[in-house]
Amino acid sequence: MLTALKTDAPSIRDQVSEEEWALRVDLAAAYRLVAHYRWDDLIFTHLSARVPGPEHHFLINPYTHMFDEITASSLVKIDVDGNRVMEMRQPVNKAGFVIHSAIHMGRDDAHAVMHLHTPHGQAVSAMAEGLMPHTQTAMIARHDVAYHDFEGIATDLDERERLVADLGTRNAMILRNHGTLTVGETVAQAFLRMYYLERACEAQVMMLTAGRDGLYNPPQGVAEKVETQTNGPGMKRLAEGLAWPALLRKLDRMDPSFRD
Repeated sequence: MLTALKTDAPSIRDQVSEEEWALRVDLAAAYRLVAHYRWDDLIFTHLSARVPGPEHHFLINPYTHMFDEITASSLVKIDVDGNRVMEMRQPVNKAGFVIHSAIHMGRDDAHAVMHLHTPHGQAVSAMAEGLMPHTQTAMIARHDVAYHDFEGIATDLDERERLVADLGTRNAMILRNHGTLTVGETVAQAFLRMYYLERACEAQVMMLTAGRDGLYNPPQGVAEKVETQTNGPGMKRLAEGLAWPALLRKLDRMDPSFRD
């Protein structure tokens, strides 16, 4: 009778701090949620998070996994030069490293970065007007959105300075002819910002089927009012204290293996 082989190899959880493990769980959850909302693009695009500590390491997806396969243990830890800092065989996508390392290096508050290629996000990224203030969701997102012109697939390291300069102090970006990007002090913040941005893009694509002349323009000053209503500590509490715990409960009901 065959018996299972024993291994003394330590688990990923045994090799990292409690703070890093909690971050891994949150980031893996974000990957699963992106897949759930059908925002994924096969194995392409990336979500990343900076690991607590002075080393400036961050976590990113292995360039081998679908987003609904990502777990806390499968995330790859790399440095700002793209080198793996733990013994893991999975490769990392260079374009993902360029974009995400740029933001992590250039913004101390950008602990989490999300980048997507959804059809709606790409459609709005190709519109000359960009994101239009015609829905409540767009008004919530639009004041915090920057733009970056397309330079081809992001494999050139010198694009990093332009990415950071274009993002400035804003927390969301439409990459022209490419897709969407958000940042946050936590995974929860970055995810909620992406949720609003993607919902706004989806609504814009749908509303434009009525034609530009068929749109109802919101009253003057309303977009500015919404900005003041949603630009403050209340959004942080909404993301971290309300929306994110509810999303984690949703994932636990669906498939808790993201925590492995």
